[in-house]
Amino acid sequence: MEVKETSFINRALKIINSNMARVFMPWILKHSKGIYAMMRLAKAYRKSCRTREEELLKGTTVPPFLILSITSNCNLKCAGCYADATGTLCNNQSNKNLQAEQWTKIIKEASDLGVFGFIIAGGEPFLMPNLLKISEVFNDRLFLIFTNGTILGDPEYKKLKRLKNTIIIVSIEGSKELTDLRRGSGVYEKAINTINKLDENGILSGISVTINRNNFRFWMESKNIDELISQGVRLAFLLEYIPVDNNTELMLTEEESAEFRNKVLFYRKNKQILLVHSPGDEEYMGGCVSAGRGFAHVTPSGDLTPCPVSNIATHNLTNSTLEDGLKSQLFTIIRENEHLLETNGSPCALFSHQEEVEELVKKVNAYKTVVL
Repeated sequence: MEVKETSFINRALKIINSNMARVFMPWILKHSKGIYAMMRLAKAYRKSCRTREEELLKGTTVPPFLILSITSNCNLKCAGCYADATGTLCNNQSNKNLQAEQWTKIIKEASDLGVFGFIIAGGEPFLMPNLLKISEVFNDRLFLIFTNGTILGDPEYKKLKRLKNTIIIVSIEGSKELTDLRRGSGVYEKAINTINKLDENGILSGISVTINRNNFRFWMESKNIDELISQGVRLAFLLEYIPVDNNTELMLTEEESAEFRNKVLFYRKNKQILLVHSPGDEEYMGGCVSAGRGFAHVTPSGDLTPCPVSNIATHNLTNSTLEDGLKSQLFTIIRENEHLLETNGSPCALFSHQEEVEELVKKVNAYKTVVL
């Protein structure tokens, strides 16, 4: 690789995040076939930033990321699942799930508005036929696919080796005991096997962890982070437990949350991994980043909601545009009322303002989103 190319990639990654170049440059140097894909993504990222600025001047707040719950189907039933609690999951094959061409249309509109990255969730995304076709079609967008890691096979690994714009995020809880306790017997072994195969095939991977009182100290032990880094994990989403079923026993206390936050900040300075910590990182963004401030969420049936753990909407993207939804009263009022963006010691701002959110639902004539 020429020094000029290395320097360009390094500068481009720093535009996105000052820590990303340090974390991902070794992977890029090791997998040189991804160089031009990274250059393409860096160029697209800069363009999307300009587009969002132009849209803002025209009155539309466009988030850099859109979360797509791409299917309501899942092969697991995890305790405390957000998707299940908010009505996103469906025990039977739902006939209300959007089809591939409908998702393609949504992603195209979002990209044109300046959305750069798409977080693919579910359900279990890999239960959707031809899921990875989306990454192939939109090769100038970044895709992060959140999976339980139990059903990927050789066809998926073969495609992912070619797709340098796609990162696979595998959900685990910690040790075998912690993971299987929440997700089911044998899930940990399958998830770790998936992480190892992703690394063997040169596919960028990360983990997603629901941080709660049972497992937060596991993740405060450096050796456990180090072990995953040695397995090729370069990205970790550490999401503090939100008691969507009103069971607060697993939610971290304010003292525990502060203790965990300090450890996250230590890891950022000393570990070769990029960490996303919620709600801790929101303090740098002036509060919750839902309702288009940093992201928005689309349900399997196309409802546009402020975030994945909220089940309220006024627009469905099968009969309205994403632009109209982002400019809706629902989103605008949430964004403009700063107190609704404050967590008040809770891991979720909207959860901590339930009464006000219910009043807002009545005011804007919103509806509850449930997949049937």
